[in-house]
Amino acid sequence: MRALLEAVLGTALLLGIFQSGCCVRFDVKNEVNKTCLLADLSINFTANYQKGDKQAIANFPLPSGAVVDNKSSCDPPVLAITFGVGYSLSINFNKSETEYHINQVVFTYNVSDLNTFPDSSENGTKQVSSNKAEISAKTSNYYQCTSPHLIIMGNANATFHNVKLEAYFTGTDYTGNATLCKEDVTPTTAPTTTAPTTTAPTTVPTRPPTTAPVVPKTPDTGDYRVNGSSGAPCILAKMGLQLNITAKKDDKNVTYVFNIDPKQVEAKGNCSGNYAALRLASKDVDLLFNFTLNSTESKFFLGHVHLNTTVPETFNIDSGSLSYLQTTTHKSYKCNSEQTFQITDSFSINTYNLQIQAFDIDGNKFGPAVDCTEDQNGMLVPIVVGAALAGLVLIVLIAYLIGRKRSHAGYQTI
Repeated sequence: MRALLEAVLGTALLLGIFQSGCCVRFDVKNEVNKTCLLADLSINFTANYQKGDKQAIANFPLPSGAVVDNKSSCDPPVLAITFGVGYSLSINFNKSETEYHINQVVFTYNVSDLNTFPDSSENGTKQVSSNKAEISAKTSNYYQCTSPHLIIMGNANATFHNVKLEAYFTGTDYTGNATLCKEDVTPTTAPTTTAPTTTAPTTVPTRPPTTAPVVPKTPDTGDYRVNGSSGAPCILAKMGLQLNITAKKDDKNVTYVFNIDPKQVEAKGNCSGNYAALRLASKDVDLLFNFTLNSTESKFFLGHVHLNTTVPETFNIDSGSLSYLQTTTHKSYKCNSEQTFQITDSFSINTYNLQIQAFDIDGNKFGPAVDCTEDQNGMLVPIVVGAALAGLVLIVLIAYLIGRKRSHAGYQTI
């Protein structure tokens, strides 16, 4: 069964779209055997680990064999889940007068499990957490979210799918009405992630495969910052972003191109040890960049990108085998030219006016810039042209001096 599951997951990752497994039901009961917390969950996990002298990322789902742990409780509501050897997930709830919400998620995973973490050079378990789950429902309602919902927890992340849960009730099944997550709420206005302001060209009309997609104007440049636990920045970024997604529609490849509007996204993130995350989120797009620090070589790089978007339709794309933007620590990566980063076969990102730095940031400002190849080549052309012109001037000058000397040699003194 595990071999079949790993084969299916491998295929999904090759396609760049990591789909959730089936839902698992969890039922927490009180002392009189009445349900006080009910949840149907599908979760995909991604976790960073050390693979020899390199960093790697493991992807795995919440298995169907996961069970409620005895650490679960009704007052306060806590859903504690355990699965496998050394894996557990704790979901803690809190409430106000009008709503209840998840106030903390704690995830423990076992990096010694070579089936999940192939060739791991680490031992034991690791624990990560987040108090920014952004999952809430009105009192006496249940929470429902069919779309993917990402929770960042430092070195590991959890993407919830097809979720239905309710806390602070007593009964046998869900009660009241559903409170839908923001990802499931259909926008009533034109999407704000597209660059043009007069129209909403987020989709490309169905055309022959040879027809180029409609491309919006160059995206606006945004300034983003993520602070570490000390309050000092651990990520500084300045960039314009354009997303390109190719999908099958009516047996044809259709490409969707749209911009990230820095005025419409909220920059979030966290930093922990050798990992730093920048998350750009709006009602239509959730884009995550995970940076890894290779302390052995004193370099950092972009190793993982996750995209969840409802524009123009729902896409959940994940890739954890990247090595872009690699730069020496205490320095920043800079590229004014347009650059394209191929994240998966179906998803790429164009960047404009990019400058970015993760880890070891001194004085709240970018370190010395390392220019990209495109900028270096752009500088090379005027240098070559200038050198050629200088050489031409020098040749003309030498020819003039030689000609003048020969002219003087043709006269004799009387």
